[in-house]
Amino acid sequence: MRVEFDRDTCIGMFQCVAEWGEGFEKDTDDGKADLVGGEEVEDDVFVREVPEGQELDAKFAARSCPVDAIVVYDDDGEQLVP
Repeated sequence: MRVEFDRDTCIGMFQCVAEWGEGFEKDTDDGKADLVGGEEVEDDVFVREVPEGQELDAKFAARSCPVDAIVVYDDDGEQLVP
């Protein structure tokens, strides 16, 4: 499972940090979240694999984002959330 985060879309509500504190952290200087360990695959779009045992946290983080800046995909590339 992997998560994709569009930082440009992020509005800094930080619900993702509350839901998945090991996956996201606050960047109070920019007023946006950061995907911990994310690799930038295009401008302001970051991707990382979801560690085993953190799948539900990643899904909850994606569901809690008010602007759908977080997308979770299964191992086959199928979009799970949102």
